[in-house]
Amino acid sequence: MISLASLLLILGVPSVLGAVNGPCTANGVPGVCLSTSSCSSGGGTSHAGFCPSDPTDVQCCTKTCGSGGTCRFTSSCTTGNTASGLCPGPTDFECCLAASGGSCGAPAVNAATISLIKQFEGFVASPSPDPIGLPTVGYGHLCQTSGCSEVPFSFPLTEAEASTLLTSDLRTYESCITSDINSSIRLNDNQYGALVSWAFNEGCGAAGSSTLIARLNNGEDPDTVAAQELPKWDIAGGQVLQGLVNRRKAEVQLFQTPSSVIAHPPPC
Repeated sequence: MISLASLLLILGVPSVLGAVNGPCTANGVPGVCLSTSSCSSGGGTSHAGFCPSDPTDVQCCTKTCGSGGTCRFTSSCTTGNTASGLCPGPTDFECCLAASGGSCGAPAVNAATISLIKQFEGFVASPSPDPIGLPTVGYGHLCQTSGCSEVPFSFPLTEAEASTLLTSDLRTYESCITSDINSSIRLNDNQYGALVSWAFNEGCGAAGSSTLIARLNNGEDPDTVAAQELPKWDIAGGQVLQGLVNRRKAEVQLFQTPSSVIAHPPPC
């Protein structure tokens, strides 16, 4: 049987591979390569196919932590606000919290963002391949187990159930965008939402290591950065997809839509 890592390579989908106790990214979420027993005992979730050779007992371990935090290596926690003792693995794999200190979690995206995501993901009632062959269901939920058994609803989904699943899925991406962007950078709810939509589509790992985030954290004008950087993310499966071209254009438009509601840093 072909491994998930091999399938991603064939499809041209970026994945991050790491050695034991090294960094990895599973379905866009940062993690660490650990034995499945160590991951489980630390409260994490193991994902096969994202560590070298995909040995049975060493998989990519991810975990949410604290209040809206994500376990990641301290070197990639741009807020500098980490909490030890909450994550399995090496000592420098810690809980990365929002710059506020974790007293409040990452804010939920606004209705305009939800509408944009639903428009471009489309509603899929039962698991089926997306444009590059990966199994998805609902509004862009990437199946993590055979038959999407992790989804807490029976198939076919109703649109209401798919909306609930989307809200749950977005918490990961709201958290990573909040953590990745320095607390000195102010973003309104449309700017923040556009970035969450992008991260949901491309993955937290790709977003966190991007030039877009680096330029924002460097203090460059957010509208200019979004207009120049978001359109670059239009490739999947090794080719430019018109759907991604259209989505990036819509995200830029949302990003540049004025709003007086500040979403970042998170209001407490």
